[in-house]
Amino acid sequence: MKIKQIWDDLTNDKSAKSGLLFRRYSGEVIPDVYVALQHPEKILCFYFIISKTTEVNILNFSNLQEIQVDMFASTNDRDKNILIFKLLNFDHKDIFAVLCEDLILSIANETNEKKIIREVLNRFEKWKSLFNKIGLQGLKPEEQRGLFGELYFLRNFLIKENDYLGVLTTWTGTEKQIRDFQSGTWAVEVKTTKGNNHQKVQISNERQLDTTNLKDLFLYHISIEQQQSSGETLNDILDSVSNILSVDTISLNKFKSKIYEAGYFDIHRNLYETIGYHIRQEVFYKVENDFPRIEENDIRMGVGDVKYSIILSQCTQFVISENEVFDTIKL
Repeated sequence: MKIKQIWDDLTNDKSAKSGLLFRRYSGEVIPDVYVALQHPEKILCFYFIISKTTEVNILNFSNLQEIQVDMFASTNDRDKNILIFKLLNFDHKDIFAVLCEDLILSIANETNEKKIIREVLNRFEKWKSLFNKIGLQGLKPEEQRGLFGELYFLRNFLIKENDYLGVLTTWTGTEKQIRDFQSGTWAVEVKTTKGNNHQKVQISNERQLDTTNLKDLFLYHISIEQQQSSGETLNDILDSVSNILSVDTISLNKFKSKIYEAGYFDIHRNLYETIGYHIRQEVFYKVENDFPRIEENDIRMGVGDVKYSIILSQCTQFVISENEVFDTIKL
């Protein structure tokens, strides 16, 4: 990533002994964004130069353990402030780099300073919660299987579609949206099951299979066999997708941002090394007409938190081919 290269260059620069050694991120980015290294601690930073008249509230970020957010007057221009983000735990350099790239990309073409600050702080609020997840002990087994299933579909989508960034934008499952993939008037919900439950899927709410405002809704069921030291691991499929995206830096950074949102961090890789998955069966269903489901309009007033299961053996008439699905969701 560009920002990591700049940090490396600043680290190798011996001209500074104290204070901030900095470099502008890119001339192609309209706002004043700088990458910096704080000496003598060698703390990785990046910052924005903003007008003193622009109101900025950073109180919500005052007690973070991993990142320090601060604002102070610029020594070069008394009419300007510096809004700076510092990484306090060097072990999380890779995640911090993706965070920085994500924030910069989100405002790269923006000229309105108030919009820039609002977008940066809103996105950082999301990233703040991701850093809190790093200390947890990895994904739960069902979360691992769910992410594997979404990555399996994503990989097939990327193989069939050249617009990598467009495909990644449709992946909304990591953002805890209603369905796993959605764009415009189509959506795909991915369900991954194992063992004896391979013919029954759980639906988590009444809107998940609701076709209101959708022209095409597909249920993609992946039945897997889980084995020790055999099959494709979660690490394997993630590396496979990363390899596909390696030709497009922006898309690769977007992908890394997505998997962090899903709770996958490199420091937990050892937890996912031994459990592999074999695909037993994969089937697409077109959710329409009499497909067995509960929709929001079916719910009586006062009923909430609806969860139910679907017996897939009763859905054979709704089976649709993979080619038909990808022809429909083509970007």
